[in-house]
Amino acid sequence: MVGTIIYILGVILGVKAVIEIFREPISGTGKLITTLVVLLLSWIGIAIYYVFMRGNLTKWFK
Repeated sequence: MVGTIIYILGVILGVKAVIEIFREPISGTGKLITTLVVLLLSWIGIAIYYVFMRGNLTKWFK
């Protein structure tokens, strides 16, 4: 039961992160790389996105 809730929460956060990534004004390659990091690394990828990548994507992928 708890595992299911954690899984669903992870899916929701992952989808939210991907939507935010695709709204950023960066190149398609940057969107693809960031999306792959978030989705392939699961919870670690979500944490990396929200801690390090969220405000810096436009600087990194000009």
